[in-house]
Amino acid sequence: MNTPEKSQLGKSSRYIDQYDASLLFPIARASKRAELGLTGALPFLGADMWSAYELSWLNLRGKPQVALAHFTLPCETPNIIESKSFKLYLNSFNNTRFANVDAVKASLRADLSQAAWRDLSAPSSPSAPALKPAPVSSAIGVTILLPELFDRQPIYELDGLSLDRLDIECSHYTPTPELLRVVPDETPVSEVLVSNLLKSNCPVTGQPDWGSVQISYSGAPIDQQGLLQYLVSYRNHNEFHEQCVERIFMDIWLRCRPTRLAVYARYTRRGGLDINPFRTSYAQALPRNTRTARQ
Repeated sequence: MNTPEKSQLGKSSRYIDQYDASLLFPIARASKRAELGLTGALPFLGADMWSAYELSWLNLRGKPQVALAHFTLPCETPNIIESKSFKLYLNSFNNTRFANVDAVKASLRADLSQAAWRDLSAPSSPSAPALKPAPVSSAIGVTILLPELFDRQPIYELDGLSLDRLDIECSHYTPTPELLRVVPDETPVSEVLVSNLLKSNCPVTGQPDWGSVQISYSGAPIDQQGLLQYLVSYRNHNEFHEQCVERIFMDIWLRCRPTRLAVYARYTRRGGLDINPFRTSYAQALPRNTRTARQ
């Protein structure tokens, strides 16, 4: 079984600059979801939206090409992809010749699909299928932006009422869902709340992961001071980005019982990659994958 400790995280790694799809290291979502009581149908939809800022390859004449890329991994894929392995994989394109950008895109989509949908519970063998069939609606999205489009890439901050305006006292630095509560006997509301104070840590290296989070909900008003204290309580928590967002979603969903809920986090980049998970209780379009100023 692939576990974070078996990945290249925290280890000295040799950078391979010839295309190698085997560098991708998928990790099953199931164990962390089981901690949240999620063993059957998921109570949310959504995706993990990645941005890559260090994508390069060679054309057929050996001339380097550069691009930005956006990737969308549906949350129903059985695996996440460990970010350092993703970085090493993208670096393997550096000295590899491709006929055109479409060939690069096709390789990225095929490799990411195989990693995200791989059945990690099955014993590997030459005859075992490497790819679990994915529904058409759950295809891995790949967008490549060439340099002529770079100046069209905007910077947007997350919309919503800032929780950071509140002058609160904080004393919890590991997730404390007991801080979440609704304001009793108040008229239901629909509101969007944001904070730039989200921080967690890599579960293997302990390095800090900085993020901003947007919480959209309908239902009984959530106590904003308690919500901000709860978000701050992730400060010393060790967990991957995707898992943190699902934990935040489930804690709010179970303790505050909104009729609708969406949680969206944008984390600052590391190794030329940022990860931006989105989870929603109802069908809606994904947010635009546009960077914030800190990204």
